Amino acid sequence: MKLYSIGVETMEKYVPDIYQKSIYTINYDQLYARGIRCLLFDLDNTLVPITEKEPNPKIKELFDSLKNKGFKIIIFSNSLKKRVRPFKDGLEVDCCACACKPHPRKFLSVIKVYDLKFSEIAIIGDSLVDDIAGGNGVGITTILINQIGKKEFFFARLKRIKEKRILKKLRDNNLFTKGRYYE
Repeated sequence: MKLYSIGVETMEKYVPDIYQKSIYTINYDQLYARGIRCLLFDLDNTLVPITEKEPNPKIKELFDSLKNKGFKIIIFSNSLKKRVRPFKDGLEVDCCACACKPHPRKFLSVIKVYDLKFSEIAIIGDSLVDDIAGGNGVGITTILINQIGKKEFFFARLKRIKEKRILKKLRDNNLFTKGRYYE
């Protein structure tokens, strides 16, 4: 499908429910009050830049706090298991590597395995094309944050080209504007 032929109604799949600057500016208490119990975190350029090989103390502190609040945390990444594993182990959380976002299969698998309702899950990520479109496609809460690193893997760079076109169309149709944060 050519991007310029996509109508406004299909562009809504790229609109996040919540948009925040980073994982540290999200109001997790408000998410919990809304019934969210499971947080799917993208890894690369959401939690850490792609150059980092293990979690830093600030992320560990955040995840410990979230677990203490009662959240189930899952690293939900398109990266390979060997990339995700040090974060899974270091943060003592579950993971879903090779998630193939935005495809719904692994989203639905997580819902089934953890016996969750769609209304209890939120995905947090930096990509409209993978994280937001994937989450919206299965009907879970979507939270976009700004990309934290400039370096990207090859396929992610290709998706960013598509994302720039989508962002322009969203802005032109008053559906979403980068830099206007909301909860």
